[in-house]
Amino acid sequence: MKIHHTLFFLLAASAFHAQIISGTVISKNENQPIPYVKIGIEKKSTGTISDEKGKFSIDLSNAEPQQKIKIEVPGYDSYQETIQNFKKHDQQKIFLTEKTKNIQEITIKPKKLVDKNWGVNTKTKSVTYSVNPEFDKKSFLGETALEFNAKKRSKLKNINLNIASYVSAQPVLMRYSVYSEKDGFPDKNILEEEITVELTENMIKDGTYTLDVNDRNIWVQGKFFIGIQFLKDFEGKIKISAALFRTGFIREFYGDWQKMTIAAPAINIDVKMDKNGDNNPENEGGFADDSAEALMPDVSKYVQESEQTVYGQNADAGKYLKLQDTDLYYEIYGEGEPLILLHGNSGSIKDFYQQIPVLSKQYKVIAIDTRGQGKSIDSSKKDFTYKMFADDVKALTDQLKLNKVSIAGWSDGGNTGLEFALKYPERLNKLITIGANAFPDGVDDRLTDHFENKMLVMKELKDPKKFNEQRLLKIMLTQPRIARKDLNKIGSRVLVIAGDRDVIKPEHTELIAKEIPNAELRIYSNATHMIPFENADQLTTDILNFLGKSN
Repeated sequence: MKIHHTLFFLLAASAFHAQIISGTVISKNENQPIPYVKIGIEKKSTGTISDEKGKFSIDLSNAEPQQKIKIEVPGYDSYQETIQNFKKHDQQKIFLTEKTKNIQEITIKPKKLVDKNWGVNTKTKSVTYSVNPEFDKKSFLGETALEFNAKKRSKLKNINLNIASYVSAQPVLMRYSVYSEKDGFPDKNILEEEITVELTENMIKDGTYTLDVNDRNIWVQGKFFIGIQFLKDFEGKIKISAALFRTGFIREFYGDWQKMTIAAPAINIDVKMDKNGDNNPENEGGFADDSAEALMPDVSKYVQESEQTVYGQNADAGKYLKLQDTDLYYEIYGEGEPLILLHGNSGSIKDFYQQIPVLSKQYKVIAIDTRGQGKSIDSSKKDFTYKMFADDVKALTDQLKLNKVSIAGWSDGGNTGLEFALKYPERLNKLITIGANAFPDGVDDRLTDHFENKMLVMKELKDPKKFNEQRLLKIMLTQPRIARKDLNKIGSRVLVIAGDRDVIKPEHTELIAKEIPNAELRIYSNATHMIPFENADQLTTDILNFLGKSN
């Protein structure tokens, strides 16, 4: 089957030297205007979208004569011309060579097709992409995309977009694209037909807008991208749910695609995959994020749940300890032997919202917001160290007149626990570390590379508001520095916990457990670094058993 399309443009430019060029995009085959065509300068973020009648205007005031104008829409040959020549057109028709594409019919026996869902499924309202034309008109017409990897030939059924908030009295016009992959970025749009949607609030069901593309016969294999672009200004605002620790992609018009390492849009797809007799799940593919962020699962639903609890914001249980350069916030629950809980980098007491209710039935749980995090305020200008954090824990135990405590620390909290065990051995009963590391090389190299790149960006920006964030990033890159011989000196009993898919290298976790004389090692199966969230019950049970009281 063949498809033929010819595209020409009726340009109405008033003069050669005009800087604002206006025109109309028309299909030669149908002699009708083509709506919502993308017009821009190649490799630049300058551009516009034609209206529903194919009319457009573009400001070329700052463009160089030899730069190229690029005009494209799925189903038609793209048009390119230097700006110098583009300005010469005065009510002339520009014909393009007919585009011919061969489309192969694909037939697969129905019994070999299986349903799969790939992508980002979070429906969080706390982490979002905000689409607000009134606030930021320059980047409003930009495009965002998410990468997928179909290791077997698959047919797209639905493209799902999770929308946290929709405020608009008028329909919102969107374009969907499917891109091939080149060098890790979106490349060419593989669609043969335009896919545009006029989105209204009643089309969003249970926080999701589902676009049915089953009849469009879109087949994919290998890496590809689903892209979404808003085409028309509207009064209002849309918030798209996003997942932390995932990589998305964004560009403005024909500018270069950029990776966004903070969060990725909640785009997921339903596909029919050709099973082809292979029952190995590893050969199915799916979400194609193999970067550092893919090491960390989407925990936004747990973050949402924690926000709804009293922990970390309990006026009855919370107090401050005033130290020389910090106000250390902590909360106390229950009675009995003291157990201190220490959260991870940039976290807070809330991270233990699933453990505190159970542990506090048998222990006096003291949950601390580490300095510069949560509600603890740090006024110093010094770099953070885990020894400093351990000193803060010691100061609090002195204030509470606790001679000996047990500590359960997650990630950075586990690192602080190790430093406490070395510096104040007489004050430690038992220690539980969850995803801790003794030195920076113990962290997965991909995550370390990501942190280093982020640090370079922060140093370049020189934003004083990012000072504390930069300190928290730096401590992960440079600390702790606990040698093997120092691990040998820890005399307390230690339970070393990690996931088999943790960001801490498995051999590093094993080293910690091996070098501490009285350590036990427990590796959770099919678990990531987010054990207090995703393996909450198992963790709580193991803590109680290790401390000597079963749940």
